[in-house]
Amino acid sequence: MFELLKVKGTIDFLKHAKVVSLLSIVLVVASLVSLGVRGINWGLDFTGGYVIEVNYGKAVSPADLRRAVEGQDIEGAVVQQFGSARDLIVRIPPKAGEGNELVTKVEAAAKGLGNGAEIKRVEFVGPQVGKELAEQGGLAVLVALICILAYVAARFEWRLALGAVIALAHDVIVTLGVFSLLQMEFDLTVLAALLAVVGYSLNDTIVVFDRVRENFRKMRKGSPEHVVNTSVTQTMSRTIITTGTTLAVVVALFLLGGTMIHGFATALLLGIGVGTYSSIYVASYASIRLGLTREHMLPVQVEKEGADQDPLIP
Repeated sequence: MFELLKVKGTIDFLKHAKVVSLLSIVLVVASLVSLGVRGINWGLDFTGGYVIEVNYGKAVSPADLRRAVEGQDIEGAVVQQFGSARDLIVRIPPKAGEGNELVTKVEAAAKGLGNGAEIKRVEFVGPQVGKELAEQGGLAVLVALICILAYVAARFEWRLALGAVIALAHDVIVTLGVFSLLQMEFDLTVLAALLAVVGYSLNDTIVVFDRVRENFRKMRKGSPEHVVNTSVTQTMSRTIITTGTTLAVVVALFLLGGTMIHGFATALLLGIGVGTYSSIYVASYASIRLGLTREHMLPVQVEKEGADQDPLIP
């Protein structure tokens, strides 16, 4: 198998595990405090509001249309490109006014920029629907973590399963904390990114855990810390290649994808970055702190029926 880095010996990753774990605890606590104090800047998908699609004959800057809409005494409007530079989406919170009045004002603002403006679509998302989406989104993340706990416990060992879930919860909480601190809009695309981060981080953790289990059975000597260090060193080339190629795509989305998927790309960038180190310094180290030993990873010896019977007795 191709290896990007060929390392002789074993890198002592867990040498700094206590310091990094302390940093992770600080990040999680800070994220929870930010979520409790500042909350999340919910998008219109969750709060409800009006969505108005405007089509132009020529490309128009979203900033120009935003200023024109604000000039119509409409507060809180968000203008984004939709598909092409000639199609723009105007998102308006429900507190800004009534539907017919808003559509009239947005149409006046759009036509004030010229270029053959035309209202193509008007949609309204009720607050009740937005509340249900928020509850179902949180439930989806919770169910995903529970299913992952059950799978890893059955596939490996419950200490590894608990370590994996702790790492995944760490990734989700820190990502949400950054969105809360910066008051970035949280919509359905960001929720999709969070679920993608859970799957990505789990995949990286499972690869490390599989090598940990294999090395526990091969290496008769050495502490659990040494086995984990060896396993992480052996999978490091794979981690660098996978993370590097994924980040290249996500960075391209972040820089060139436009405002419609800016939150999605930001959540992926944060989640992948945090998830890469959490697979080592959170999942593996937490499993060791929970008392993981070689005996837990050895296969159970099943005695054959009648093995203890005297062979001379029929």
